[in-house]
Amino acid sequence: MLVSSLLIALGGALGSVARFWVAEAISTYFTTDFPWGTIVANVSGCFAIGVIAALTGDGRTLAAMQTREFLMIGVLGGYTTFSSFSLQTLLLAQNGEWLRAGANVGLSLVACLAAVWLGHMAASALSSTG
Repeated sequence: MLVSSLLIALGGALGSVARFWVAEAISTYFTTDFPWGTIVANVSGCFAIGVIAALTGDGRTLAAMQTREFLMIGVLGGYTTFSSFSLQTLLLAQNGEWLRAGANVGLSLVACLAAVWLGHMAASALSSTG
């Protein structure tokens, strides 16, 4: 468990730096307030997790479990958590669990937007009173 944790931490650091580089590279081409860098990171991360899941899941032996964890949880987790959400939603849909897949999408969207709003409101209230 310690080795896996260290590999995931290393992967997370690499993924976070990769996300920064992607966002910076995209911002040199698109000088707008629209979050193109985030979209590119999320879409490319989703593509990558789909490839890795297809090549290493369901008992396939193309990669050891620690390699899978390093890439999927570590690198792509640091690069984007949207990739994990997308894969989990896809798997629910592939298993015919359409209601749960839809609930995952709806709940994630509403809850995350509410959480970011509440966090922003709380921090704003605290900073204005201090």
